[in-house]
Amino acid sequence: MTEVFQTYLETVRAICPQVSEVELNYIKSGLTISELKTKQIYISANTIQKEIGFVYSGLLRGYYIDNNGSQISIKFIRENEFAIDFSAFIEQKPSMYYFQCIEPSIIVNIPYQHIQLGYEKFPVMERYGRLIAEEVLKILQKRIESFLLGNAEQRYLKFLEEYPDLVKRVSISNLSSFLGIERQSLTRIRKKIDLNLVKQPNNI
Repeated sequence: MTEVFQTYLETVRAICPQVSEVELNYIKSGLTISELKTKQIYISANTIQKEIGFVYSGLLRGYYIDNNGSQISIKFIRENEFAIDFSAFIEQKPSMYYFQCIEPSIIVNIPYQHIQLGYEKFPVMERYGRLIAEEVLKILQKRIESFLLGNAEQRYLKFLEEYPDLVKRVSISNLSSFLGIERQSLTRIRKKIDLNLVKQPNNI
């Protein structure tokens, strides 16, 4: 599991190049690892998330259950991303969302209390936490803008542009709920786009 921890610590170093070995060793001292199977729940709704999850390998889906009992996808979390309901985590309040493995996943867990103590001991950890929060906020802002400013086809094209590797890893049902598009409509949009690609002349 040394490689798993090292991969996570390298992401810390990439975000905060000034981090010292002492600080990295402190971070590492609190880490644990979860190995989950497909369909296994990493975070359940109505529970308080005590750890941030860094995805070393695999893929998770964040979703909530609406009043009709339907699962509505809100995010997909792939390798080198964090499985977290950020606002609920920082306030230590129950989350509204489930985080479920779409693929077998290995997740590095960073405990809330360990993070808070690190903030007190090491100023660089506060910077690291702030930068992670900013990244989460940017992703959320993009998602809001996609619904406000884009139609169904534009949202799908944007998804292809930003997450080309996820198209074959995510089911059409999960993707349609994430994009806010009826499954049948998304199928038509995909066929239209595929047909247009076929019709385009080859650039030789």
